[in-house]
Amino acid sequence: MADLEPATGNVDQRALDEVVRFTSDLIRFDTTNRGGGDGNERPAAEYVAEQLAEAGIEATILEMAPNRSNVVARIAGSDPSAEALLVHGHLDVVPAEAADWSVHPFCGEIRDDVVWGRGAIDMKNMDSMILAVARYWQRSGQRPRRDIVLAFTADEEASAEYGAGFLADQHRDLFEGCTEGISESGAYTFHAEEGLRIYPIGAGERGTAWLDLSARGRAGHGSKVNADNAVSHLAAAITRIGEYRWPVRLVPTVRAALTEIASLYGVEANFDEPDFDIDALLAQLGSAAQLVESTVRNSSNPTVFHAGYKVNVIPELATAQVDGRMLPGTEEEFIETMNALTGDLVSWDFHHREVPLSAPVDAPLFDRMRASLKAFDPEAHPVPVCMSGGTDAKQFSRLGIIGYGFSPLLLPPGYDYGAMFHGVDERVPVEGLHFGVRVLEDVLRGA
Repeated sequence: MADLEPATGNVDQRALDEVVRFTSDLIRFDTTNRGGGDGNERPAAEYVAEQLAEAGIEATILEMAPNRSNVVARIAGSDPSAEALLVHGHLDVVPAEAADWSVHPFCGEIRDDVVWGRGAIDMKNMDSMILAVARYWQRSGQRPRRDIVLAFTADEEASAEYGAGFLADQHRDLFEGCTEGISESGAYTFHAEEGLRIYPIGAGERGTAWLDLSARGRAGHGSKVNADNAVSHLAAAITRIGEYRWPVRLVPTVRAALTEIASLYGVEANFDEPDFDIDALLAQLGSAAQLVESTVRNSSNPTVFHAGYKVNVIPELATAQVDGRMLPGTEEEFIETMNALTGDLVSWDFHHREVPLSAPVDAPLFDRMRASLKAFDPEAHPVPVCMSGGTDAKQFSRLGIIGYGFSPLLLPPGYDYGAMFHGVDERVPVEGLHFGVRVLEDVLRGA
């Protein structure tokens, strides 16, 4: 991005080199999380603890089960009266099929100033930024204003049972004094029309509602009339769920996002008009509509269907799973709607449920994040967004910690950030990591 002349920041060249090296090194640890307890974050956790210890920062490795490792450390701030800030990132990654990739997904190769591999974006890049900042402070003798608690977690890519959930439930003392937290999925460059550079900052998350559905019927021969067919019952319910158009529910974070993005496009968002049309507004927001379109409603997407074992046998049982997401304040509506959509012939329950989150966009920490992004990219337009999915912030919210999505990255035009999450050929530009470590250091030092 030749037109960008960012502030140099306080970090030294060693920190810039380290953030790249750490990202590459961490990718080489295969920390694939296949769900159901199948994962191994231990090698990456030991690496993180070693890097912190080398800088004189005491770190603790904690496990709920063998090899499902978490790392926690605390850096003392200069103001003992200030509330502590949690900075967290997960060490696990989703599976990757090597045959589909241009490089091996766990090679950590640096090619043409880009770091390649599973976790380059989700989220070993942020883990590396955290490490580089912490080591820079220890090396330079600088201290943040607030205590900074660092947490590198297991199992975020599944239920977080072995990671943030375990830490929040059984080691809450390690997070004493933490009132706010920052982690993944925000503060990256989104290139919109006419050279607009938008930086979405996560200030909310939809809640997780993964559902198990089942239907029972009368087993029998496939050639016989059978009005009590479990497959038919479940298929009908799944069709209703998949086709259902959830009503618009504009929560405060989404309203703020729409207002600020609309302003950048010279559009007025008249939410209180009787004929307000959310889809008409989104149509005027160009490519930036994708930053908010998934969070103006709840959602329920059928994802798994199991039934039968032979073509001429009608099974007694059919099961399915649905990925549901709930906006803050809509949990009861979601349950009532699912009851209506499944009907009397299909039963359902939560396979996994986590709360939706909302964070204030007028808080000093949010202002600091805005200011730091603009200091390092004067043409930046930071905006709040509600994330369509979820992060470990849900588990840490049990401790009263308000979470923000802020893992800063400078990205070139044409780089599809969203496609990198769980996608093939995941990669991150070296320049983006350099920008990220500068911005993160600036935010954390003065937050």
